[in-house]
Amino acid sequence: MATSTQPAPSRQQARRQADTGPGVNFGRVLKSEWIKVTTVPSTVILIVSTVLVMVGIAALLAWQTTFLFDAQSDPEMAAQMQGAPDAAEISRDIPGSGLVIGQLLMASLAVVLIASEWATGMIRSTMVAVPRRTPALLAKQLIMAVVSFVVGAGAALLGYLIAQPILGSADLGFSLGDDGVLLHIVNTGSVLALVSVFAMSIGTLVRNTAGGVVTSIGVLLVLPIVVAIFGSGTEWVVDAARFLPSSGGEQMVATTIRDGALNQWQGALVLGGWSLLLLITSLVVTKKRDV
Repeated sequence: MATSTQPAPSRQQARRQADTGPGVNFGRVLKSEWIKVTTVPSTVILIVSTVLVMVGIAALLAWQTTFLFDAQSDPEMAAQMQGAPDAAEISRDIPGSGLVIGQLLMASLAVVLIASEWATGMIRSTMVAVPRRTPALLAKQLIMAVVSFVVGAGAALLGYLIAQPILGSADLGFSLGDDGVLLHIVNTGSVLALVSVFAMSIGTLVRNTAGGVVTSIGVLLVLPIVVAIFGSGTEWVVDAARFLPSSGGEQMVATTIRDGALNQWQGALVLGGWSLLLLITSLVVTKKRDV
């Protein structure tokens, strides 16, 4: 007579655990968020476009700086251009000169990546897969920050390499070992990483793509212009403007620190402080609100 034997319950449970692994952990959440970012063609196209635009701006500014240098080398032209910025001083800022456009694009991408999940309802699937909301949001923030850092620092390094032959034709070339050059390139990536955390936190709070993009760009790019126009004659407004997120980012990539201005590390504290404050606020609010 034929007989069949069933595995013991303990062996069946061990087999199921071996098939499914140890369950949800932060490494797996990171992997899933990485797949979300890299498998969407529009996201990859935007990242590549950001690098190309930043490098292109560096090349164009290098070419323009050589004309400024030639003009300042002529005594007659130099007399007419009194007050114009020194070409040699400008050249040190060329590698990260596309930072403003980089902020615009990467901040928009950071908002879209989080706010679109609420718009499409995908956030409910995410929170079902990762019931603890904090690791899910931190994984999104970490992936976007790393991508932004690589984009910023990589574009600045490429901008440096492409600008050097152009600047060298006018004896304006400089090396990575010169004071502040390497820090300028690294901090171009650091600024984009902190800006992405800043923008994604706003997108998490607003839960709307258009609203998040407008708010982020307004704070980072429009608010400094408004302050410069309407607060230039008021001393306390000028002092307070040094602590805007955009001012912190500008000082992080500055190769020359003017009297009374924040240095690179103080600038990092300003922008990092704003980003950390919004990140913590977005985590607390997300834990308390329905998805």
